[in-house]
Order: sequence, then structure tokens, then C-alpha cells
Amino acid sequence: MKKRIAAAILCMAAFLSCMAAFIGCGKEAEPAKETVRIGSLKGPTSMGLVYLMEQSANNEQSANNGQSANNGQSAKNETANQYEFTMAAAADELLLSMISGDLDIILIPANAASVLYNKTKGGVSAIDINTLGVLYIVSGDDTIKSIDDLKGRTVYLTGKGTTPDYVFQYLLQSNGLAIGDVAAEYKSEPAEAAALLAENPEAAAILPQPFVTAACAKNENLSVVIDLTKEWAAAQGEGGSSLVTGVTVVRNDFLKEHKAAVDLFLEEHAASAAYANAHVDEAAKLVVKAGIIEKEQIAVRAIPACNITFIDGSDMRAALSGYLEALFERDASFVGGNLPGEDFYYANTD
Repeated sequence: MKKRIAAAILCMAAFLSCMAAFIGCGKEAEPAKETVRIGSLKGPTSMGLVYLMEQSANNEQSANNGQSANNGQSAKNETANQYEFTMAAAADELLLSMISGDLDIILIPANAASVLYNKTKGGVSAIDINTLGVLYIVSGDDTIKSIDDLKGRTVYLTGKGTTPDYVFQYLLQSNGLAIGDVAAEYKSEPAEAAALLAENPEAAAILPQPFVTAACAKNENLSVVIDLTKEWAAAQGEGGSSLVTGVTVVRNDFLKEHKAAVDLFLEEHAASAAYANAHVDEAAKLVVKAGIIEKEQIAVRAIPACNITFIDGSDMRAALSGYLEALFERDASFVGGNLPGEDFYYANTD
């Protein structure tokens, strides 16, 4: 009898040992979450990311708390990937980090994405449009209703040979005007252009968000008189391209090795952008927390005007390719000398 009991105990011990080993092996076999390094600009292109940034930060906090307070139980993850975010003041910083391999995905101006494609000889792909037009014409003269009304006036804008300049030239031409029909004055930064409107209220300034909202908040005599995104759409006509501000690109080396992680990012980016548009008050808090805008009330007013979006696949290609073609016609160097090939436009067909 004693021999039978001893044998049973030994069998049970062996069984439990095997189960423990099996469970342990199962845990080791669980795939590790991919780490995706993302860079964005301090402005509208990052506003659609702030909810994902917050979720990622919650992941780290939960993991830290779980190690000390969850009795060994794993913390719940809020994101499918592991993310590392970098926010830069200038696109050049992100381009260099992408070329060096220090970043995997970056959110940059549309023309910069094309330049990067040419510089890397097709080494990057556009995976989504994150922001449409953020340019508006602001003035103290509310009789300005259309591009035609700018004839003979002074228009302040930043950076000769920059996106606002090329967009403005395109819209003037589309409306039968030339740059000589207006007195265009180029300034170094949006704040300088906005300040000059106080001295010359009959003039107009082309400003991006969130500078538009900030300028109108500081000077109650100023208001948005023309939405350049709508003007672009009218000039293009039905089925034409969109005025595109921000594009998300990925290194093709990273895409090749971690396609599943890129596709998961696209899902989470879409959800984050949708959150910013649907929950403006909550998103405004996160925008301030991220250091993109200083005051919450300005963020609340700016977010709806920033055209935060998520467009991928064939819709992305149609909107982006037409926009780049329009810029190419003005100045080929602005898009890197050549238009991107079909391989530039990523379409997840799996």
C-alpha cells in the first residue's frame, strides 16, 4: 500500500513538473512586441499622434507598476507595438535621423517625403496622409472673400520657396492672377507676419495652424477670410488632388523586416487621429501635455481647423500624387527633382 502511495506521489510530482515546464515554455514562446521608433514635428502633424503617445506612456507606467504591485501578473498593454516617440522642431532633423536609421517612421511635410524618396533612391514609402491643409489667409478686412480680392493688396507669408509660397502661387495662377498682382512680402516666421497685420489691417497674411488661432486670439480684429484648402479643392475640381500637409513615411528596410508592426501602427494611428477629432477637449489636454501648444483653450480652437486625418491606400495615392505633381510643375527641386514612382505609395493588400 505504501509503495502504491509513494508511486502515486512520484507520478503526480512528475506531472506537475511537466506542466510547469510546458507553461514556462509557452510563456517564452510568446512573441515580443516590436519597438517602433517614430519621429514627428512639433505642430499639427503630431496632434493626431497624441492619443497614441498617451497610450504608449500608459504601457510603460503599467509595466513598471506591474513589476512591483501586480504579484507577478503581466500588465494590460494599451498598444499593439512598443513605441519610442521623438518630436522635432524642423523636418531636416527627422530626415537625417531616418537616413541614418535612427528612426523607423516619420511624419513630415508632403514635399519633404518626396525629397527623401529621391535622396534615398526609393528607400522610403508613404504609408498615410496625417494632415490635410493647415493654411489660411487672415486679415482685419472682412471684405476679402476670394483670391481675386487680394489683387492690389499686400500679402505677408513666410519663406520664399516654401510650401505656403508655392501653394499661393498655384492658387493665384488658377484664379488668373500672378505673383506681381499682389505685393507679396516674405517674413521669417508666422508670428512676424501676424504682427504686421496690426499695423496694416487691410493687408492679409498666409498663416498655418495653430498660428492662425493664436493670432486671432491675440487680436480680435483679425479673422480667417480664406481657407486655402477649400481654394485648392475648387481649383482642382471634382476628382482632383487635395492640399496635403503631413505625410507618414517608413524606411523600406524596416517595412520589409517588420511589415506586421507597420500595419499595426497604421491601425493605431487611424484610431489616434479619430480620437483627436472626436474628443477635442481631451485631445487638447494631451496636445498641451506634449508641448505642442502652450494653452489649452488655444488647442481646443485649433484642433478642428488643423484638418487632422488618416488617409491610406488608393485614396492616399490619389490625393498625394496630384499634390506633388502641382508642386513639381512650379519647381521640380521642391519635390527632390523627380516625382516618386509607384513604389512610393504603400498599399497593404494582405
